[in-house]
Amino acid sequence: MVVAGQIFGTVGAISSFPRRLLAKEVERQGGHLRRGVTRQTACVVFGRGLLAKATEADIQARVEREAGESRRLLSENGLLRLLGLATATETSALTRQSLIDQSSLPPRLFHLLSLFDAFEHDSEPYSFRDLILARKYAGLVASGAGWSAIVRSVHRSGQIASLTALSLHHKGNDAIYARRAEGLSELDGQLLLDLDAPDELALEELFAEAEAAEEAGDYDEAAAIYRRYLAIDRTDSVAAFNRANCLRAAGRETEAVHDYVRALKLDPAFAEAWFNLAGLVGTRGHVNAARRHLTKAIALDGEYADAVFNLAKLEFDAGDLGEARRWWIRYLELDRDSEWARTAERGVHFVNLHLRSKTVG
Repeated sequence: MVVAGQIFGTVGAISSFPRRLLAKEVERQGGHLRRGVTRQTACVVFGRGLLAKATEADIQARVEREAGESRRLLSENGLLRLLGLATATETSALTRQSLIDQSSLPPRLFHLLSLFDAFEHDSEPYSFRDLILARKYAGLVASGAGWSAIVRSVHRSGQIASLTALSLHHKGNDAIYARRAEGLSELDGQLLLDLDAPDELALEELFAEAEAAEEAGDYDEAAAIYRRYLAIDRTDSVAAFNRANCLRAAGRETEAVHDYVRALKLDPAFAEAWFNLAGLVGTRGHVNAARRHLTKAIALDGEYADAVFNLAKLEFDAGDLGEARRWWIRYLELDRDSEWARTAERGVHFVNLHLRSKTVG
């Protein structure tokens, strides 16, 4: 996979490499690294910091949701290897299915363990040491250990390869222990390459806090937190976009326009920001501006069905039935089954009848 032209979104703090250096390297190779996920995100990087912020069930649901959107999912090490900042530790040829078959790990748990770098390799081909680890993890799971407890513990141990020589045990809590000559001891140590600067960790905390307030419907509070975040990092288009959404939901539309524009100045290719700005200015009676913004969103993302539908409706309301028909037909190429599709079909039928009556008259 090439990096150029791709947008990488991060979910959770990255602990294995300084984020600012990662962002710089992604930009150097022609891509973009952003916090959070938007329509144009091609790859989602799951940071290990997510393990301290979310439950196993929440993480699993997020992984399934992003995979369902046909985005490529990457671990921290997977991103480093893609960028050429790290290399695989051992040449091997074991497939994912081979490790699953030989270890009896459930496929879903194997995927999550790989995604959070519990193996030497984050994807095929896996090594023989990965097979040994998979068998050890299967034993831990059978004893009642959760996959997230395994991940957190192995990353405290130092080099993951060293675990292949240890006897690992689960004692009924969230910790994994190694049996040594002196008895059982917890896997201790610092996170691998824990180089994040305090201000970067603070940013991750602020962004997560803002997202939580937004999800809870506390839009004024979320907007205030995003504002504090943007005072530290003035370059984050996603944070500006999210703040605009919160301001709009809180009824502060003038401020929302300002932050949508801010997001677009930071990232002119942000299709969702063009779409949301179009919706906001359209409700305020600025039809021509809304048309321009929707057209821009569609130019950036030709399969943006919501933008296509809204442009069709805008043209219909403005009296340009030919354009409305054209965009409704395009919408039906993208969506044939939803209630919106039924509305588009009725719109095309209405315009056809209207044009036919004018021809007959």
